[in-house]
Amino acid sequence: MTQGPLAGVRVLDLSRVLAGPWATQTLADLGAEVIKIERPGAGDDTRHWGPPFTTKADGSKGDAAYFLCANRGKKSVELDIATPEGAGIVRELTKTCDVLVENFKTGGLKKYGLDFAALSAINPKLVYCSITGFGQDGPDAHRAGYDYMIQAMGGLMSVTGQPDGAPGAEPMKVGVAVADLFTGLYASNAILAALLHARATGQGQHIDIALFDVQAAMLANQATNFFVSGKTPTRMGNAHPNLAPYQPFPCTDGMVVIAVGNDGQFRALASALGAPGLGADPRFTTNALRIEHRAVMTAELSALTAGHSMQTLMTVLEAAGVPCGPVNTVDQVFDEPQARHRGLEVTQARPDLSATVRTVASPIRLSATPVAYDRPPPALGEHTEEVLRQLASDRR
Repeated sequence: MTQGPLAGVRVLDLSRVLAGPWATQTLADLGAEVIKIERPGAGDDTRHWGPPFTTKADGSKGDAAYFLCANRGKKSVELDIATPEGAGIVRELTKTCDVLVENFKTGGLKKYGLDFAALSAINPKLVYCSITGFGQDGPDAHRAGYDYMIQAMGGLMSVTGQPDGAPGAEPMKVGVAVADLFTGLYASNAILAALLHARATGQGQHIDIALFDVQAAMLANQATNFFVSGKTPTRMGNAHPNLAPYQPFPCTDGMVVIAVGNDGQFRALASALGAPGLGADPRFTTNALRIEHRAVMTAELSALTAGHSMQTLMTVLEAAGVPCGPVNTVDQVFDEPQARHRGLEVTQARPDLSATVRTVASPIRLSATPVAYDRPPPALGEHTEEVLRQLASDRR
């Protein structure tokens, strides 16, 4: 069997909830051995974030579905790091690990002797990644940070939702915890970079990843729009600040997103809808003009799409080379022929549960060292004896 590209990398995961576990699950998918340290009797908070919950083989309530989404491929060890014995075991494990990931409050692990300074003295090659709400320094470093408040404070909610004056207008969070997820992805990227440096130099380092910093980076073109124009972006509903038309349009049985990226595509759209005159209309000939006259253009296009079924409209537009796609519900995503072909659903067995565990596949495709799904999300403490037995062996 082909080994993953991170085979031989050992990760000690002291994180919980989503950002840290998302980072370590990415590393696990790529072949790293990930040892997840969990509180005895309780485990990761997300084991209890339900409903829905899984069902154990004996009919009792199992882990919440939330836990399953970010903990595939890991070994679970129950350990109380607040005790001298527990902290001592972590220090011993650190000697054989390449990476440690934690998301305690800034400075929270120092009292247990598990901070970067203490552990890097034990293992100078250690890549130590700290994930917090606001980072290791600054006036807000002491504050806890949660995805929802970071979406708000980091500006994302100010550009998400219906515009002022429209029905239901108010700042809106995104439907998944994107600040946490992006933080996990930035963290895994930083860890891989630091691992390369450690392999080349023998020197580990401390990675400081903050949800607030990540959310600011995620503002992307909205931030640079502000930097260039001096104008604060506002909520635009489903419209795009830099492109038009680039939004959902109504059909008889749902909505289809039409994503026009250039003037030629707009002319093709107009012709495909049986209104070539729109493509030559002086109000709509360039993207800048279409943005200026967005309301009129949207109304005219909506009137043309409203009489079509979603499938008919997409067939016509795809034949014309106009990018488009359905507004799917979650169940419809995994019924898409493309999703089935790409294997976007992973099914794994866990003996203590009454049904198989279904998770979303990694989007990473590597030709020589493909992602492997060797372990389902673990039961609490499932690997405690195995890991401690190996630790005892390593000490001898």
